[in-house]
Amino acid sequence: MKEFLEYVARSLVEKPDAVWVEVDEDEDETVLTLGVDQEDMGRVIGRDGRIANALRDLLRVMAAKNGRRVELEIVNDAE
Repeated sequence: MKEFLEYVARSLVEKPDAVWVEVDEDEDETVLTLGVDQEDMGRVIGRDGRIANALRDLLRVMAAKNGRRVELEIVNDAE
């Protein structure tokens, strides 16, 4: 999931070198934190959050195959 999220995020943004993904796993849940440059936040979130929601849906499908839950958090690189 981490590699998939990095690939998609790098494809969307203008500064792909600023993209990073952090993974935090519990027993039944995985939390993915996606960091992008401040200027690329709109590209990753999309109008009305459509791109972010689509990414979350795809990650949920991938996690469901393994019987896990997944959560996606998007932060800017300055945080």
